[in-house]
Amino acid sequence: MLAAQANAVEMFRLVVERGLLRAGVTESQINQEVYELAEQRFGVRRYWHKRIVRAGANTLLPYAENPPDLTVGEDDILFLDLGPVFEEWEADFGRTYVIGNDAHKCKLRDDTARAFADGKAYFNSKPHITGAELFAHAQQLAARYGWDFGGEIAGHLIGQFPHERIADDKVALYVHPQNHRPMRGLGADGNSRHWILEIHFVDRARGIGGFFEELLTL
Repeated sequence: MLAAQANAVEMFRLVVERGLLRAGVTESQINQEVYELAEQRFGVRRYWHKRIVRAGANTLLPYAENPPDLTVGEDDILFLDLGPVFEEWEADFGRTYVIGNDAHKCKLRDDTARAFADGKAYFNSKPHITGAELFAHAQQLAARYGWDFGGEIAGHLIGQFPHERIADDKVALYVHPQNHRPMRGLGADGNSRHWILEIHFVDRARGIGGFFEELLTL
C-alpha cells in the first residue's frame, strides 16, 4: 500500500508538472488526460472507485454526487480524488489545487492538509478509537479551521484489490458517524486493517470546497 501511495504521489506530481490543471478546460477533459497519463506512465487501467475531478461549485459536493461537467475558471479551485490500482494494490489519494492566487482558496487548500496531519495525530493517540469518534473529530477540525465539514464520511478501509467489503454495508467499513466499532483490528483476511482519512472542508457561502486524502494507518 505504501508503494501504491508513492506511485500516486508521483502521478499527481506529473499531473501538475505537465500543466494538466489549467483554466479553460472541462473537468471531464482533465479527467481523461489524467487517465491517459496514468496508463502511459504507470500502466494503470483500473480504478477501484470513480475518478473525480471537481472545480468551482462542484467542490462542495461529496463523493456520491455526480454533478454537471464544469469548465475550470481563471481563478478557480479544484480537487482530484483518484483510486488507481497499482499491481493489485489500491491507492486512494486526493489533493486540492488553486488556479491563480486567491488567498481564501489557498488557505482552504492548505487547511485541508494541516487538518489531515491533525487527524492522523489524533488517531495515533487513541488506541481504541471508533469510526464515529474519528468522524466527529474531523468535524471539529473543520470548525477549528473556520470551515464546514463537507463529507458524509471521513474515510474508509483500503487494501489489496478488491479490499474487504460487505454487501450493503454503508457503516462498518467507513469512518462514519454511526460506526461505533474500533477501527484497529484484523480484517476478514486475518491481517491488520488499514484506513484512509478524508478531509473535505467547504465554504458554502463562497461556494468552494477543498479535499485531502491519503493513508491514515501507515
